[in-house]
Amino acid sequence: MSRSRQARSAARLYAVQALFQMESASQTAESVMREFETHRIGVVYEDAEMAEGDLDLFRLLVGQAVNHQARIDQMTDRALVEKWPIARIDPVLRALFRAAGAELVEGKAPPKVVIVEFVDIAKAFFPEGREPKFVNAVLDHMAREARPEAF
Repeated sequence: MSRSRQARSAARLYAVQALFQMESASQTAESVMREFETHRIGVVYEDAEMAEGDLDLFRLLVGQAVNHQARIDQMTDRALVEKWPIARIDPVLRALFRAAGAELVEGKAPPKVVIVEFVDIAKAFFPEGREPKFVNAVLDHMAREARPEAF
């Protein structure tokens, strides 16, 4: 995997983490982005080195997830089973759908790449569960709505 591709993958993961943190700690996008850029992305600690992330993509995903949250949540709701509105799903998945939705709405990567990348993130958070298949199905639906010309 090329360095730039690794940096984009890391940015997507950081965006999910940042959106989760924003929701769980009631923090603003600006404060969370500043914290990630100062204390996480590419930082070297005594026993660990955090991956470099594509800061432009990280900022785009977090910023657009906030700017387009209502639209993204509505797209997610339409992709979910009727009895499971976005408010009822796991907060990590909610953050993941918002970050992926932001990239589908405003990003430049092909929808299939976005889906694969975020399914991989779901596998990292839920290695034993059915969530990655669920994420794949929901993101496929969202991608077809956001960028029908790509299918």
